[in-house]
Amino acid sequence: MRMTSRPEHLLIEHLGAQLVTVGEEIPERARHDWSGQQPVCPLAWIRPRSTEEVSAVLRICNELRLAVVPQGGLTGLAGGAHPVAGCVALSLERMNGIEEIDPAMATMTVGAGVVLEAAQAAAEAAGLFLALDLGARGSCTIGGVLATNAGGNRVIRYGMAREHVLGVEVVLADGTVVTSLNKMLKNNAGYDSKQLFVGSEGTLGVITRAVLRLQPRPTFSTCALCGCRDFAAAMALLAAARSGLGPSLTAFEVMWPSFYHFMGEKLPSLPQPLAGRHGIYVLIEVSGFDAEREAERLEALLAKGLEAGDVEDAVVAASGRDVAAFWAIRESVSEYSKVIGKVAAFDVGLPAHATGQVVERLEAGAVQRWPDAIALSYGHVGDSNLHFVANVPSAGAEQPSAEISAFVYETVRSSGGTISAEHGIGTLKRQYLPYTRSPSELDLMRRIKSALDPNGILNPGKVLEWPPEPEAGTR
Repeated sequence: MRMTSRPEHLLIEHLGAQLVTVGEEIPERARHDWSGQQPVCPLAWIRPRSTEEVSAVLRICNELRLAVVPQGGLTGLAGGAHPVAGCVALSLERMNGIEEIDPAMATMTVGAGVVLEAAQAAAEAAGLFLALDLGARGSCTIGGVLATNAGGNRVIRYGMAREHVLGVEVVLADGTVVTSLNKMLKNNAGYDSKQLFVGSEGTLGVITRAVLRLQPRPTFSTCALCGCRDFAAAMALLAAARSGLGPSLTAFEVMWPSFYHFMGEKLPSLPQPLAGRHGIYVLIEVSGFDAEREAERLEALLAKGLEAGDVEDAVVAASGRDVAAFWAIRESVSEYSKVIGKVAAFDVGLPAHATGQVVERLEAGAVQRWPDAIALSYGHVGDSNLHFVANVPSAGAEQPSAEISAFVYETVRSSGGTISAEHGIGTLKRQYLPYTRSPSELDLMRRIKSALDPNGILNPGKVLEWPPEPEAGTR
């Protein structure tokens, strides 16, 4: 296709004004994600309604060498859906159909634009359970959740997003449609190509439809909030919970005092069910099919913890309202913009035995470098996932984000951890990817990228430097 006019005009000519929005008509929400970067107005905002239209978009953009940034619910925190200058923002929001729920196979077939909460509700209405869950459930979409291999609250029991998907339909950079909407739990025929695209952040292809694995819906669920002596006590409680609760253990969330007390003081409406102050706080969720037995197991676990001195105080939810109140403490992270302002937020993975020491190093190191720093720690520690956020009040709007990042990621690297546990790489972590992946792993990633997207149009600048920087001496 010859570039005889402006590329946005060619897009409108070939795709139609119903799909393509340009200029000032592009809404503000399409110009940024949740990563906190400065908004960028894309060249065009395209909202296809079908896989065929996605194919047409990518085919034209590939011919024109136009960058394409796939967008879902725009709730990503690493910049994976953030537009780049001169790009086409490809929104999948119109592809929001729940096509089928198959009770016999325990599967759900959905479009990439389906909001996670809507998929959860549809599964529940069918008497089944979509176990994938995260705080942005009301905004994030299935396509984005799979593209980032999101984690969330129930990973300890059900696994990351890739464990919830049986098949996908994907459009490649040149417009080729690869449909593999497998429903079978066992299908060992050749390469499992869907796993190339789950977690690839839209750099290898655009997920348009997916088959999700559903579970039997638990008939009972409750939780307990515990005040523990210290991190070692919390780890002892985790080991006891795994052996004593088995598959009933669906969440094990840990909150350090820095987070628990700070948010409690800043948000007086948050419940305060525990008396006094404790070395660390744990939220345990259990679910199952025998309410009496599951409740007894939880109470026995807590009784043993209290007897051993690992648990200093504990409160078990007496109602659904209590469950929601306990989770509200952990999910108060959504209020950061109100109580702190701009934060440097980190999602890292660490060996369980090292997590307590790493938190001490991060919190003490932040204050040593920036004396008025606010440093908060919490996370899905049952999944080896730590979240750390920092803010330097004296810096105002000009937060030292780059310096904080370098400090945090170097600390994580030296402890044998990973720079990303569940949020992906996007643009914000790209330069630190070698901290986590070996040169041979990075080379393999580049080979795959080169094979599937030789023109580099899909989400450029995300995950990998593309095209790769020449090695020293080859310039």
